[in-house]
This record gives sequence, structure tokens and C-alpha cells, in this order.
Amino acid sequence: ADNASTDDSIAFAKEHFPTVKIIKNTENGGYAKGYNDALAQIKEPLLCLINSDVAVTANWLDAILLQFDNEPNTAVIQPKILAYRKQTHFEYAGAAGGFLDKYAYPFCRGRIFDTIAEDKGQYNTPEKIFWASGACLFIRKTVFDEVQGFDESYFAHQEEIDLCWRINNKDYDVMYNPQSVIYHLGGATLNSQNPQKTFLNFRNSLFNIVKNAPKKGLFALVLSRLVLDGVAGAKLFFSFKPLHTWAIVRAHFSFYAHLMEMLSKRTSLNNTKPYYYIESVVWQYYGKGKKYFDELS
Repeated sequence: ADNASTDDSIAFAKEHFPTVKIIKNTENGGYAKGYNDALAQIKEPLLCLINSDVAVTANWLDAILLQFDNEPNTAVIQPKILAYRKQTHFEYAGAAGGFLDKYAYPFCRGRIFDTIAEDKGQYNTPEKIFWASGACLFIRKTVFDEVQGFDESYFAHQEEIDLCWRINNKDYDVMYNPQSVIYHLGGATLNSQNPQKTFLNFRNSLFNIVKNAPKKGLFALVLSRLVLDGVAGAKLFFSFKPLHTWAIVRAHFSFYAHLMEMLSKRTSLNNTKPYYYIESVVWQYYGKGKKYFDELS
């Protein structure tokens, strides 16, 4: 699926992989619209959404197919994601499966904020997770269509968390399978130093809350999150990253502009299913100095 590229990607693919079907998107609508446009043309029952900066390993599909066969309620599966440049360690985007805290800050087994864990086999059993990484995830076509795919308002970043949250709200399972291993380069779209990445992450995380969190206590949750974002913005400012502080301010104004639109997309107003793993990963990480998943309490 070519997302309206401007280089020689299509010519290269046709020359070197002539049997591969190429879907040409007419515009680059980001990760979300790019996949929606492409997957509308795919009829196979299982989909693998995989970034172009991923290297796979031998027999990486076998365990995934077997799990889908054996677990009819499993809608999404994420493989173990290791870093391409440092293959002894997990990779930032997904690691060994994603979770949220109460305020919808995402973290992973194997990665909390900027602390990356070494893969010592500590996450070598299949586990239920809350969200799977958009760098590589498998999903049933029926479920993807049922929840109406990705929300194109996100453009990029955290759209897979929104997708998985909606899938969780439908009582399907999102799973991690360590028997399937990939290596992810990461940062190919926007690197961590780009303020636009900060903007999208903070804004889209607020979108996630308004769209998917339980109705009870929603206003207080959003207000608390806005305050925490303000603290993060101040920290970035005093760390001599004013453009990132301004990105958070822009994220909040964009959130306010889209608030009614996001409220209209709520599909589970009375849902009370727990969505968070711990109360506050920010407090655990910065307040208590707990840098790794297994240390969280």
C-alpha cells in the first residue's frame, strides 16, 4: 500500500517484486487514512499492519496464525518488537505490549517513557495487553470493519491505541505473542525531537479519553489530564525545549476545537470495563523512580 509517495517506491516494487499487488492511495492522509484506504480493498480474513521500517524473522507468522485459530475472541495480536539497531533490547514503539494508566498515558512492558529494557526472556509468555503497536499488529478483518477502522482525525500517533480501546470496549481480546519476533527501526515518520510528534501525542491522547473512557468521572479525568499536561509543558520549557512546550499548548487548543466531534464519536457511554493498569505511570516513574514495568505497583 503506497501512501501517495513522491519517490520511486512503486517503480522499485514493480521491478523487484512483480507478483506483489500494489494499492496506490491518491493522497497521504497519514497512518490512519492511509491504512483505511488500503484495507478497504483487502478481503482476506486476517490483516497484518506493518511499517516499512520493520525486519521480520523466520517463521514469524506461524504462532500468530495458530493463536487466531485457537482463540476466537482474540481480535488483535502484537509480536515481540525488538530494536533494529540494538537487537538485545526492546523497541520504543510497542515492546512487549502496551498498557495505559488512569490518565491515558501509554507505556509498555519493556518500555516506560524513554527507559528501554533489555530482552532477557522476561516477557516470553503470551499475555493479554490493552493496546498493540501500529508498527506491527495483526487484526481480524471482521473486527476492523466492525469498529470502522482507524479514526482519520488522528493523522498519526496513538490511532492504534484508540482502535484497540474501541476493540476492548467491544469485549474482544488484544494479545501479545512473543513467539513471533520482529525488529523495528523506529522514528521514520517523526523522531522524538520533532515538536509535531509532541503535538500529535498529547492531542490524540486526549482524543482517546473523550472517545473511549467510561462516562462516570469523565470530566474530572479530562481536567486532571490537562493539568498533568501543563506540568509536562513546564518541565519541557525549563529543559530548554520551548517548541515542545508550545506543541502541548497547540495540542490543547486543537483538542478544544475538536471536542464536540470527539464526544459525538463515543460508542460506549455507559462502559465501565477497566482500561488502566495502574493509577499513574507518571508518579511511579518520576515520583518513585520505578523505571521498569516489573517494578510498577
